[in-house]
Amino acid sequence: MAERPGAAFRGRAGPAPKPCIGGRLPAVEGSMADPWGAIATQLTRDLELDIAPVQISYLSEAPRGVAEHPGGVPSVCTFFALGTERPFFAALPKHEDCEIGAFVLGIPPSGDYGRRLMETLGVMQREGYLAPGEEAKVPHNAEAPKFVAYGPLGSLPMPPTVVLMFARPPAAMLAVEAAQSGPDAAPVPMNGRPMCAIVPTLNGGAPVAMSLGCIGSRVYTEMGRDRMVVGVRGDRLEAFARQLGRIVHANATVRAMDEDRKAHAPHAFHRAT
Repeated sequence: MAERPGAAFRGRAGPAPKPCIGGRLPAVEGSMADPWGAIATQLTRDLELDIAPVQISYLSEAPRGVAEHPGGVPSVCTFFALGTERPFFAALPKHEDCEIGAFVLGIPPSGDYGRRLMETLGVMQREGYLAPGEEAKVPHNAEAPKFVAYGPLGSLPMPPTVVLMFARPPAAMLAVEAAQSGPDAAPVPMNGRPMCAIVPTLNGGAPVAMSLGCIGSRVYTEMGRDRMVVGVRGDRLEAFARQLGRIVHANATVRAMDEDRKAHAPHAFHRAT
């Protein structure tokens, strides 16, 4: 049976966390794999995250010691949401219930999934949600993995392919500044629909990417109106974390300067409450 979207953020035991992205930070059970656990702690602190960064790992074999998800989710991004709470893996066919997400993942359209994909694209084009041919421009993997593992960063026994964070705009600001400074500075692409396309955008070469989400992802993950998605490629995560620490420290210094200047200005702006 498919899990209800609201159930995506309910744990299997203990008090249920707030059923949306933007609620409290769920605890990660079990030991974290170094150095990813330490990086997860830093990201949570520096970006003031209240939802765990989710690790997505592409695999050629089913991982040992990791629970398998039975499938039945309404979208691939539901796996992202579930992965903020607990580690698990899903075989490639379990992703085909979401025809858009399966296409982005790199699954060739065929059979029932291919038929549903064409039907969904047809509806989206008739309603004006997509322009004819726009789907060809959506980032997607050239080849799909056989298995995908999801979980809070550091909870899985393998390194991440990418890491996604459901962040507020001030945190996204810091992430962009970190990505665009230092010796490895690089542009940060900004994606819109579909939200899951941030993963192939990272796999395609972007060290850091942003997504404003899409209406589907906001329905399925119940991500708050004040949230967007920040993604970091796994092989650049350590360098990103180092630069982020420097940027957070620099921002604290500049903020203190600006607050002092504002406090002493005779005509500073103060929003009415």
